[in-house]
Amino acid sequence: MIRRAFMTTVAAATLAAGLAPGLATAQEVTLRLHQFLPPVATVPAKILKPWASEVEAASDGRIKIEHYDSMTLGGKPPELIDQAIDGVADIVMTVVGYTPGRYPKTEVFELPFMMTNPVATSMAFQDLVETDLQDGEYKDVKVLGAWVHGPGVIHADKPILSVEDMKGVKMRGPTRVINDMLKELGAVPVGMPLPAIPEALSKGVVNGTVIPWEVTPAIRLAELSNNHTEFTGDQALYTATIIMVMNKAKYDSMPDDLKAVLDAQSGMKLSEFAAQVMWDADAPAREIAVKNGNTINALSEAEVAKFKEKAGPVTDRWIADMEAKGIDGTALIEQAKDLIKKHGG
Repeated sequence: MIRRAFMTTVAAATLAAGLAPGLATAQEVTLRLHQFLPPVATVPAKILKPWASEVEAASDGRIKIEHYDSMTLGGKPPELIDQAIDGVADIVMTVVGYTPGRYPKTEVFELPFMMTNPVATSMAFQDLVETDLQDGEYKDVKVLGAWVHGPGVIHADKPILSVEDMKGVKMRGPTRVINDMLKELGAVPVGMPLPAIPEALSKGVVNGTVIPWEVTPAIRLAELSNNHTEFTGDQALYTATIIMVMNKAKYDSMPDDLKAVLDAQSGMKLSEFAAQVMWDADAPAREIAVKNGNTINALSEAEVAKFKEKAGPVTDRWIADMEAKGIDGTALIEQAKDLIKKHGG
């Protein structure tokens, strides 16, 4: 009788605390994070894993995040967003443009010479997510963070010293907008995810690629392309949009206090952190190419102006494409620019 009374008291106390009897450990959550980069790359090593450690620590170990790099849960990079929607993975990090045209408003940040400061641009992207895109084109997922990488650089098997040098060069591009830009510049664009670049370069499928310096060590690019072209001035040739999203049902199933922990480490805090880490990684990655004896060319302002003029029709076409989708592309460009300025860009 004494034991039965004691157990009844425990059960009542447990229920009063908001827990069902015997389910005290059910509040622990394991989340599988899937992404396409090798574990040594900047994003998983210096962004995703430190972020996950912060989440785990802030939750007192009640949230555990398992890392699946290099597509080890299966599939290909363009499938990542659907893996988050379908619950194949709980969280994914991916390049938005790997699913061309699916997230049209996001593309505004990828337009030629749109980006100034990558941190400010990332925060502008996250700002737009919070005010529009989360309930709009990302309504099927929970957005944890949105950011962009540092200034895009041209890497090729021959020097690119002018816009005329782009003519006929088979150039890998990451997204629909960027491939359109490469075509307008005279190159032959070849779309492919980043992990495919080394084989494509070594087999001559492409003559070059556009990517930021930051990720080049992960694919040993300095050994595959000997010529690199940078753009002077306040605006980058391009950037690509990156997003980390979570399965909505998984997020909704979490206890409110653990949602709060996850939210506190995500959003604008994650966006600013990720962008800064990627930008900071540009310089040491560039130094690898310098030590390798590669040629790095910085285009003059006059030559950059020629690239800008040549790329102009890309923005015009994008605005027309947005109008066909019922989106005011011109207004969205101005909104994006204002948000970048708001955050210091």
